[in-house]
Amino acid sequence: MSEYLKAIFELKELRQKFLFTLLMFAIYRLGSHIPIPGVNPEALEDFLRTMQGSIFALYDIFSGGNLGRLTVFALGVMPYISASIMMQLLTVAIPHLQRLAKEEGDYGRYKINEYTKYLTLFVALIQSLGIAFWIRGQVSPKGIPVVENPGIGFILIAVLTLVAGTMFLVWIADRITEKGIGNGASLIIFAGIVAGFPNALIQFIEKVRTGDVGPLTVLFVVALIIGIIVAIVYIHEAERRIPIQYPGRQVGRQLYAGRRTYLPIKLNPAGVIPIIFAQALLLIPSTILNFIDHPFVRVFAQMLTPGSPFYNFLYVMLIVFFTYFYTAVLINPVELAENLHKAGAFIPGVRPGQDTVKYLERIINRLVFFGALFLSVIALIPILVSVWLNIPFYFGGTTALIVVGVALDTFRQIETYLLQKKYRSFVRR
Repeated sequence: MSEYLKAIFELKELRQKFLFTLLMFAIYRLGSHIPIPGVNPEALEDFLRTMQGSIFALYDIFSGGNLGRLTVFALGVMPYISASIMMQLLTVAIPHLQRLAKEEGDYGRYKINEYTKYLTLFVALIQSLGIAFWIRGQVSPKGIPVVENPGIGFILIAVLTLVAGTMFLVWIADRITEKGIGNGASLIIFAGIVAGFPNALIQFIEKVRTGDVGPLTVLFVVALIIGIIVAIVYIHEAERRIPIQYPGRQVGRQLYAGRRTYLPIKLNPAGVIPIIFAQALLLIPSTILNFIDHPFVRVFAQMLTPGSPFYNFLYVMLIVFFTYFYTAVLINPVELAENLHKAGAFIPGVRPGQDTVKYLERIINRLVFFGALFLSVIALIPILVSVWLNIPFYFGGTTALIVVGVALDTFRQIETYLLQKKYRSFVRR
């Protein structure tokens, strides 16, 4: 860590990238305090307290608290993330997109990125319309309307503001990726989540001060956070290295010996996506049921409350399902076997063709099982801690995976840049 900070301030180019990234963060945080016109902030705050544990609370985490304040960045970059995931799924299903991704090189990537931006605009438009129509009819528990003048003017202004805010954030993310350090979209989500840490820490300290949380509980929570970070780092870096052999070849009279390398497969290729999908799929019906006042519906809504045994069971099952599903989208054993065959490579002791496909499928299925088990444990920790200890546990599940994962990837990019710098200096000498 100290070496990276030293390198950032010593190398001019890296320092410029770092300062540019900080500037983009400052613009993002400035926009996070500009509310859309026509909203009563006090009534909104009172109303959203009743929406804890809903899909809006989940979305508010990824938007960095912007949704809870209905700022110009209320949607965050989640429409872009959603569009990117949709485009990955469409690339598998649509031959034209497959051809762009595999055969067209830089042009194909440019076109897919362009289609993703159009899809982002469409998703942001749908989500902003939903938020505008939903929020204009809400009132706080005190009976104060959240929107003072809920007419068509408010709808148009809210939709235009939210869509423009999202597309501006996507532009900022592209600039960070191009001129800054790390992946722009991931870093914006990272910054939004980290911005919520001080408030969570203040709430926890207040509970300690009032005696609601004892010293042993504090030690347990600190040890748990350290354990979560260590586990995430270990699993994030863990990979199965499948040995690959390239045969020797002769060019003219020169004989080149064969070489051995490896094919790395992550223990958790799907990342945090399965947890996000599982949470969204469970919280959407739970949120809808909370608006229906019927005895039977209330019982079913109670069963879907985070922390209930039924909710935890469905949560784990959905995480396992989406881990296998999304890994199947990202890693295709048939395609891997074909690429190895085209390159003239093979796995020692495994025949090319169908045997290689079955071998890769067996290894990937084993890795995905342990990856899904790990994601399930990480996802349940904040729920169980909040229920058993009756304290808010902000650092867990999606937040911990995103924060640690983005930090590791950013440090890896800095390390790669430093290695390239050393290599260029060596070549010049």
